[in-house]
Amino acid sequence: MKNKYLKNVITIVMFLLSTTLVFSQAINKPSIMVFPDDIWMNSNGYMNEVDKQGEKKMVPDYSAALLNVELGQVITNVEKLMLERGYPLENLSQTLKSIQDGNALKSMETSEDGNSVQQGDKDLILNTARPHLILYVSWSVESKGPKKAVTFSLKAVDAGSNKPAGAASGTGNELIGASLPVMLETAVLSHIDNFNSQLMIYFEEMFTKGREITVEIQVYENSTKKMNSEINEDGDELSDDIKKWFKSNTVNGAFTLGPKTSTLMQLTSVRIPLRDGEGSAFSVDDFGTKLRKYMKKTHQLPCSTYPIGTGKVVMVIGGKSL
Repeated sequence: MKNKYLKNVITIVMFLLSTTLVFSQAINKPSIMVFPDDIWMNSNGYMNEVDKQGEKKMVPDYSAALLNVELGQVITNVEKLMLERGYPLENLSQTLKSIQDGNALKSMETSEDGNSVQQGDKDLILNTARPHLILYVSWSVESKGPKKAVTFSLKAVDAGSNKPAGAASGTGNELIGASLPVMLETAVLSHIDNFNSQLMIYFEEMFTKGREITVEIQVYENSTKKMNSEINEDGDELSDDIKKWFKSNTVNGAFTLGPKTSTLMQLTSVRIPLRDGEGSAFSVDDFGTKLRKYMKKTHQLPCSTYPIGTGKVVMVIGGKSL
């Protein structure tokens, strides 16, 4: 009788512990990195024109922008507001410094045999810090005699899919002699609770449905198998087996098949879990590594994987020796 009672107690305790663990995971808040909005960057001369494979693009120069004293004050102030509401933070300035100190800030990663994967500065920053959400901030100050008022905009996007996760904007009261941080905090405070609710609704959906990423699979010229190579007597092609793997290794088998040729396969809206089976954070790089190991073990194909930011991974089949 005692053993039966003890067994029931243990069962109840284990159930409560597991429920508490799941609940605590579910209510965790997303990590955030604060960036200056491109609108502010452009207005203040921090956008540079670069030539990328013959195409001219405007790209933000974060290293130069972060020397701006006002930007530092604004980022610190916004981080303070979010930290007070329980959000874990990744700091843009510190992340950029760690990349530069490691001599890793570059726009291209190249494999042994010359295959290249484009990766911009922001991708490197995001891949290093791996925030769930990016919070873009912009502001302007209007003066009316001795009085000043700040107009602000906060836009949150999914760091992986770049989909909107929340927004807030407004103009604060006209103040005399107030510093920019004080004006900004005063203006934001009346909007922050609604903004917080938007972020949590988005994150709870991400927790349930998985993080959305893109996977691009390239086949190098020296590969022994291409996407349309048959791999068994049933006539299944390599691409068919890859699709089966994705159905088994994504949240609810969710993904969309994009363009597919003999040397390229793209999969979008790929839903991966936020955590692995042991409860640790699961990144786009982890997902790429898992796929790479499967390809080597099952098809004896040498592969390389390259995470791009937090929302894309490129796998190259071939291009290196086993």
